[in-house]
Amino acid sequence: MDFLTNRPQQVRSGSICSNTITLNTGVPQGCVLSPFLYSLFTSDYRPVNGSNSIIKFADDTTVIGLITNNDETAYREEIQHLVTWCNNLLLNTFKTKKLIVDFGKETRDTHDTNHINGMAVEHVSSFKFLGIHISVDLSWAFNTSSLVKKAHQRLFILRTLKKNQLSSDILVNFYRCAIVSIPTSCVTVWYGSCSDAERKALQLVVKTAQRITGTPLPDMEDIQKKCCLRRARSILKDSSHPA
Repeated sequence: MDFLTNRPQQVRSGSICSNTITLNTGVPQGCVLSPFLYSLFTSDYRPVNGSNSIIKFADDTTVIGLITNNDETAYREEIQHLVTWCNNLLLNTFKTKKLIVDFGKETRDTHDTNHINGMAVEHVSSFKFLGIHISVDLSWAFNTSSLVKKAHQRLFILRTLKKNQLSSDILVNFYRCAIVSIPTSCVTVWYGSCSDAERKALQLVVKTAQRITGTPLPDMEDIQKKCCLRRARSILKDSSHPA
């Protein structure tokens, strides 16, 4: 692991370069080993209470706590344990969010604010988790609108390519590589719970791309069914899966 130590670094702006400094912490950005090394570094962090779960992906860590009878003790202890585990690696409180999904009408607005190192953690109504926007009411309206908006931005590029008289094959390839993955991201998780209006908005992305490319494209329903079947086959082949 010698490449992790004594790494020179400098900043260049135009023709001007800063002084060179030597880095002995962190991992090089873009290195294929960096995510693996980070996973090794954080592998010893485990939940201290059985009612809590820790989900780690790359450099994101999510603490999930099950609060029963309005008792947040285990959940708050878990947060403090995380802060202690981080030691001198300070948590970025500004990027730390708190989302509460509360099924009790009487307790929905009675939860106290969490603090990390004296700073209050922002309580949000939705947040982005591994590419999916999760809302407090467990609806997918905000997630769908975000995906549709991003997809329409890519459709603008597709229209530009069309105006420059690129072939239909190239247009379809661009759609498959840069657009269809947006409205179908984790589609097996949320599409089945979407409203009719949300499904129409998603399908409009496909119809618009179909009109631009002049080529029939799979609709959202077919894509979702295909993804679900693929996931089901994968689960059946996995002997370690809890299902």
